[in-house]
Amino acid sequence: MQTGNIVMGVANLDRLMPMHLLVDARGLIRHVGPTLAKVLPLPDMVGQSFLRAFALRRPRKIRSITDVRENEGVKIHVRLHDEHATQLVGTAVCLPGEGMVLLNLSFGISVVEAVARYGLAGSDFPATDLTLELLYLVESKSAAQAASGQLSTKLRGEKDAAVARAGSDMLTGLANRLSLNEVLHRLISRRMPFALVHLDLDHFKAVNDTLGHAAGDHVLQEVSRILLEETRADDTVARVGGDEFVLVFPGLTERALLLTIAQRMIFRLEQPFDFRGEPCRISASIGMVESTLYARPVAEQMLEDADIALYASKYGGRAQATFFEKAMAGGEGHAAGREDVILSDLADGNEAAV
Repeated sequence: MQTGNIVMGVANLDRLMPMHLLVDARGLIRHVGPTLAKVLPLPDMVGQSFLRAFALRRPRKIRSITDVRENEGVKIHVRLHDEHATQLVGTAVCLPGEGMVLLNLSFGISVVEAVARYGLAGSDFPATDLTLELLYLVESKSAAQAASGQLSTKLRGEKDAAVARAGSDMLTGLANRLSLNEVLHRLISRRMPFALVHLDLDHFKAVNDTLGHAAGDHVLQEVSRILLEETRADDTVARVGGDEFVLVFPGLTERALLLTIAQRMIFRLEQPFDFRGEPCRISASIGMVESTLYARPVAEQMLEDADIALYASKYGGRAQATFFEKAMAGGEGHAAGREDVILSDLADGNEAAV
């Protein structure tokens, strides 16, 4: 299909599939259906990255628009990057000749909440869409039944959404600091041995300064994908700051194995990430500590000690992993080393290879 034909057909797509979008081979949004445009987190997403508006949730093997193209016809679950973290489901087809992907999305069973949340009406859906039938059924209930049912549904939905938002990072979908604290409390209360790993990206400021924050967001999402791939299903990967991550490995305290995992992560993160044809180069410094190092582990103390080990890696030249040793705890030495690293980052932040 030629570009001109795509443009000519957009009006028909808008009428038939008002919740569709066209994404090009680079993952940039080229057109958004009128109903979906009312839902997206920014007023004009054309020209923006697909992953800036959506997080790909399932299947887990699909992490980019290239994966979507290679799994044409598979049901795809996505989540909006907005305050509601709205879930959508859809399918994709590849348009021949242009490398363009057509995705048609829907709210699925959460349509009633979505209609109220985004101020949608029956006119926002095609006349043949079963969504209209569902909306008419809801409206036809008695006032008492509607009020009672909608209230309980709204309360359950808002509770679930609040828990999801409180426990996950909006950009990456990883656990956040609240979820991390809950995991640490649970492991410590059950006296289960575990390792805590503090990972901080090297040269990330240079990516933001030279290529912009969209590139930085892309890198953070790619880093998150790699960290999930390098960990087990029972491990926790949390984003606790701009470019800081904490990983928790239940039942794993063997230093040789932990070091192997850390080195593998560093190796993968040093491979350049492509952003719109531009390479994004980063690395990572890591600090690690095991719960077995303490008679009675305390989460705050372990986080502080992992931070000390992290800055030992930074001060030692970056792109390395260091285990915390009790001899490192000294306060002034750590503070001085950390200050030197911060000053170095600020001084060299505009260079691609600090």
